[in-house]
Amino acid sequence: MKRSANIFQRVEKKYLLTKEQQAALMERIGSYLAPDPFPHATICSLYLDTPDHRIIRHSREAVDYKEKLRLRSYGTPNDDSTVFLELKKKFGGVVYKRREAMPLHEALTYLSGGPAPRDTQIMHELDYAMQFYNQPAPAMFIAYERDAWFVRDDEQIRITFDSNARYRATGLDLRAGSGGTALLPEGTVILEVKTIGAMPLWLADALCDCHILPGSFSKYGAAYERTQRHAITMTQGEYDHVSNF
Repeated sequence: MKRSANIFQRVEKKYLLTKEQQAALMERIGSYLAPDPFPHATICSLYLDTPDHRIIRHSREAVDYKEKLRLRSYGTPNDDSTVFLELKKKFGGVVYKRREAMPLHEALTYLSGGPAPRDTQIMHELDYAMQFYNQPAPAMFIAYERDAWFVRDDEQIRITFDSNARYRATGLDLRAGSGGTALLPEGTVILEVKTIGAMPLWLADALCDCHILPGSFSKYGAAYERTQRHAITMTQGEYDHVSNF
């Protein structure tokens, strides 16, 4: 589960909870956990999409199969910083992720229509997806603070808490900093439990006792919905202004 890994296949369960629930949960399960090799990070992602937002619209409408393309950095990068071009798929409740590491300047050249910067199987998969969607471009920036843990007796089980999720639909450049508009109410935390197999009973019991229930939540999906609602409101306001003129 180290950041250098390029292939992931796992089950991911998401939960929305308060800071108080997070504290109560950690009090229950803290003794089972050890800090991740990268225990805290500001995660920044540029989600790629078509001009008509085909990728996120399909992801929101689909039941069995979803996918996303994104460029991810840990913190605000410069041109020479390592970033990750990722293809994330979800099928039958299982998440499959492929990603290729490269300097940001190589990624930007590729996203601008340049040649694939690597000759690897993973890069071929990423390139196929890029061609399938006719070279999607940055469509949404999302950042958040992540605290990560793994289970001491089973490092394949990873637990992350994402806080201060924010987004922006302009300034779509990872070098532009991690600022943005709050995506969720203040104090809301996104918990993700990532496993290869079944969740351990002690963790399931702790979630139940802390009244933490699973739910479906997509950061890009929520940001897209917010921007669409804003666009509709702006359009309606313009119509009302003309009608009242």
